[in-house]
Formats: sequence, structure tokens, C-alpha cells
Amino acid sequence: MALLPRLRQLMRRPSSASTVGARRPTKASRRGDTLHEDALRSMLSDDPNNERAFQALAEIVRRRAAESVPEQDPLTAPNVEHERQHAADLAVWSLGEELAGNPRAWFPLIEVARLSVRDDHEGTIRRLTTAAERDPSGQALTQALALLTDAGQPVEALNLGVGHWRPREHVPDVARELVRAAIAADRPLEAKQHLTSLDLYPDQPTVSGLKAELAQEIARAQQSIPGT
Repeated sequence: MALLPRLRQLMRRPSSASTVGARRPTKASRRGDTLHEDALRSMLSDDPNNERAFQALAEIVRRRAAESVPEQDPLTAPNVEHERQHAADLAVWSLGEELAGNPRAWFPLIEVARLSVRDDHEGTIRRLTTAAERDPSGQALTQALALLTDAGQPVEALNLGVGHWRPREHVPDVARELVRAAIAADRPLEAKQHLTSLDLYPDQPTVSGLKAELAQEIARAQQSIPGT
């Protein structure tokens, strides 16, 4: 069962689907994990975009969720592993949605979008758009574009980037991901336009190497197109 339908199924159950991934005392709880989790949650309360803290907390809730799936007959072991993976993903999904409630949070939205990119196109784009709008630096946009391109959706990446990229203000890596998406979408001329937009970046010496690198990538892409 795909992740999104599984999530909907769990959320319709009368049990505690809304607390998947939340810290709950159990007999099997490890005191070290509990203290570590409290510390990580405190860090994320201060900075919801602390990637290292999020990944560390996600690892804790993943392990806890996977361990909550009961052992079954050895003949059904593959199904158990599948259920454990689903449980772990759902725990991280719930954690990301919880932290995304902070109006400053964009990284949790990226992580939930990473889980939904195969099953929920509209939801993924919505989350990535919100993440890009919440982050004035452009880091969220950079990660959003990379996620879509890596998922085989370069046109969607271009649409998102064109609507949100501010070349004068955002980190230059946004240009890298836009050029990569344009090349993946077989649009080398559009890639050139994005490269040219880097001329607007106020610190040109900083981006000179990136501009040369991207120019070479675009040239290679054009050479691979028949008739060019």
C-alpha cells in the first residue's frame, strides 16, 4: 500500500494516529532516547529548520515506530519489514507535519514533501511552495527544486523556481538547480536564461566559478541534442 493511502487509513482509525512519532513513555523506552529527544525537540522549537536536529529526531521516531510493529510468522517476514518501513515513514511524516505548524518552519515541509512526492503531487507542490515562501534565503527553494528534479519532475521544478526565485537575494545554488532542471527537461535555452539571471547577484566574484561551471554543463547539454 502506498504511503499516502496508508496514512489516510491510519488517520481514520479511532486510535492515536495523530500522535504517531510523538514521544510516549513505554516499558521499552530508552532513557537515553527520551533525554535526547527532549533536547532535540527543544532545539527544533528554537530553530525548526535545524536539519541535523530534525534528522536525529527523525531517526529516533523511525526506530520507535518500526519497533512497534509486532513480530509475525517467519513466512510473513517480508510483509513485516514492509509494515515497519511504512510505520517509520508515517512517524517522520507526523513529525514533519507537527513541526511545520511553526510559521518559520520550511525544512520539515521539505521532508514531508520528500515522503509524498510519489503519491501526492498536489500536496507535494503545495508543501514545497509554502517552504519556499517561508525562507527568504532561498535554501528551501534550492532543496525543493532538487527534490522535484531528482523525482523526475523537472518541469514542475522549473515552474516552482520561475515563480519564486529572486536572483538578487537568494543563494546562488538556486541557479544551479534551475539550470539542472532545465537540462533535465531538455530546455537548454531556458537553462541559459537562468544562467544569465545570475548576473543580477550582487557579489559577482562569488558566483564567477559557478557561472563557468553551469556554462559548461549547458554547452554539454546542447552538444547532446541532434542537429545542434
